[in-house]
Amino acid sequence: MVNFNFPHSSKHPIKNIIFDLGGVLFNVDYNLTINEFVRIGVQIFDKIYSQMSQQHLFDRFEKGEITAEEFRREINQIASMNLSTTEIDNAWNAMLLGLPEENIRFIEKIGRNFRLFLLSNTNQIHIEKFHEMIRTENGLEHLDCYFEKIYLSHLIGARKPEAKAYQIILEENQLLPSETLFVDDSPQHVEGARKVGLHTVWLQPGTRVTELFKFD
Repeated sequence: MVNFNFPHSSKHPIKNIIFDLGGVLFNVDYNLTINEFVRIGVQIFDKIYSQMSQQHLFDRFEKGEITAEEFRREINQIASMNLSTTEIDNAWNAMLLGLPEENIRFIEKIGRNFRLFLLSNTNQIHIEKFHEMIRTENGLEHLDCYFEKIYLSHLIGARKPEAKAYQIILEENQLLPSETLFVDDSPQHVEGARKVGLHTVWLQPGTRVTELFKFD
């Protein structure tokens, strides 16, 4: 049996959980990417990118509207530089820290009680690095075996907090919002989920996702 360590309505039992990836299951530090871009000469990077807001370039990349090469080219245009593919990719991926083994065990356990889905705002460069990291560090080719379905923004053409991103999951899997919980570390994404009727939890800094649930 699973109990919730957060306020929730008992009127409709939660049967489904949609997890965010970065910042919830996979450790990230956005400041590392900002600092690395500044270090290699993109002094304005902290003005155009953060967890809370970002320039339209990053939204377009996360929705699959531009390719990785186009993204790199626009970064160079913004910075008035000629950074190499490796320099840009390394700086962009600096935020990616790793998938804790305890989170893998947690997903295995929680999946015995709920239908699980993953919804991530991501992009081609990050997801390629992500798969490389979980392969070398966790011995995993992918996370498909832990979730009923994984939704990546650059593949579905929608990103949180757009209503469409959540509605795609609800409609494709015939989920009731009143029976579905969404967990994310960005308050604007949580607010977007709340607007479409989902139960929500904002995983605040310093809180681990494993602390949200109690297993009897």
